[in-house]
Amino acid sequence: MTMPGPIRIGVSLSLTGGLGANGRTAHLAHRLWGEDVNRKGGLLGRPVELVAVDDKTDASLVHANYERLLDVERVDLIVGGYGNNSMTPAMPLVIKRGRYFVGLMGLGVNAASHYERYFVMIPAGPEPGTALTAGFFEMAAQQDPKPETVAIVAADADFTRNPIAGAHANAERLGLRIVSLQKYPLSTTDFVQLLSPLVATAPDVLFLCSYLSDSIGLVRGLHQVGLRPAVVGGAMIGPQSSTVQTALGPLLNGIVNYEYWIPVPKMMFPGVEDLMMRYQARAAAEDADALGYYITPQAYAQMQVIEQAVIATRTLDDSALAEYTRSATLHTVVGDVRFGKGGEWASPRVLQVQFKGIRSNDIGEFKTARTRTVLTPKEFASGELIPLVWAATSS
Repeated sequence: MTMPGPIRIGVSLSLTGGLGANGRTAHLAHRLWGEDVNRKGGLLGRPVELVAVDDKTDASLVHANYERLLDVERVDLIVGGYGNNSMTPAMPLVIKRGRYFVGLMGLGVNAASHYERYFVMIPAGPEPGTALTAGFFEMAAQQDPKPETVAIVAADADFTRNPIAGAHANAERLGLRIVSLQKYPLSTTDFVQLLSPLVATAPDVLFLCSYLSDSIGLVRGLHQVGLRPAVVGGAMIGPQSSTVQTALGPLLNGIVNYEYWIPVPKMMFPGVEDLMMRYQARAAAEDADALGYYITPQAYAQMQVIEQAVIATRTLDDSALAEYTRSATLHTVVGDVRFGKGGEWASPRVLQVQFKGIRSNDIGEFKTARTRTVLTPKEFASGELIPLVWAATSS
């Protein structure tokens, strides 16, 4: 009698390139999940095997990667890689093939398609663009004196479309006036030149939407050009990363940015502390993010969603898995999750945090939540926004 082979799950991930650190973090979280499942006997009596293909942070490779996974590797299931860059290009093929697709931290990927078999692990809720930025602008608008003007500086990339639209909506709702919008190519290296024209504008609020390396350039450039906004940050993919944190150190003090999970008592959901301990013990050897707070819980939960759908339906059928996921409450390391419109979380839970009290560039500064105050939502808040104090000279 032939024994059934493994359940093969395929993903296109950015294991190298500009988003490689985040992709490798997700990859390690996925493998930790696979190891945990296989210790329990696998799924449907079969071991789980993960097949990851590197898209090199090149969106043009994603479609072909998923074709390879489905047609050559013959995987049983596919999941979405990290972020819009690895998910948006996959959607036409996913829809054409009618596949069940649980993505990771893509923002508004399904907004135009309304594909019913798509789900995403990102706590931005049914209106992801506005939810990601709402807390930032609400904090800004509560300052005394109330800020009046906003400048937006954003990478010219797919993922920035929704945060920029959300920034406009939230600013208008709160009576803030956007005075400039600058988009820069991802190849930009001179951020002093990029930011210098804003000195004359002197915006009260500076909204930044950036990737990892440009987050470093923007924060350093901000200190060098002499801009002095009252509130800075918002939608930067960077300050959550240990490489960016250790590169900038005290330069991050005062910046407000979004997070999805940090180690505060109210977010210690069942299993997450053990997961993070195991992740951090292996991160250095895997060249993944040293702490992993931003990606790891969501990536592990992404796979838990699939696990629970397979166990509940006792099938790998795409339609049945999607129907279950759409209606169930999923129990994960980031808490209980229900999906709503467009496969987004039914309710948003985006954190806004402010960096404070960072004394050095050592990774230990960021291991606990000591150097980050949770501002919103209220049920997780640990403090209030403090005014930015600008140093006389940059470091």
